[in-house]
Amino acid sequence: MKEVHISKERYEELARELERLKKVERPAIIKAIQEARALGDLSENAEYATAKDKQGLIETRISELQERLQYARIYDESKFRDDVVVVGARVTLIDLTTEEEMSYVIVGSDDADYSKNKISDESPIGRVLIGKAIGDKVLVRAPEGSMKVKITGIEKGI
Repeated sequence: MKEVHISKERYEELARELERLKKVERPAIIKAIQEARALGDLSENAEYATAKDKQGLIETRISELQERLQYARIYDESKFRDDVVVVGARVTLIDLTTEEEMSYVIVGSDDADYSKNKISDESPIGRVLIGKAIGDKVLVRAPEGSMKVKITGIEKGI
């Protein structure tokens, strides 16, 4: 897995979830499995099968969270620049065809929320904007089609 950008808030949220799974959910499911085992024949024991399934889901989620946190790179606000697009920047663009103005905050994929105009640095538009400056014109190729935009503003977005 490659390094991914993430906000401090999102990192802490994932770390809390991991802690809860390890300290609350995992012990509870182990206890449930032990109690189900005590009921006897495991081949026809629905409680046991259900608990084992839940244990598998919990262990999978723990592994996912550990990996995500291991490769997470928290946005470093001290490295913010207002002369080029970086993760954490709010970028104002103008569509050169429709003259529509739009504004996005470039975030890591974990923080992306298109309804709040937070787009991933790994999205088609995020990838082409990173490293560009005010005045630059770029062609964005996305599944919905292509558009040529001009960067008209860069400011701290997070």
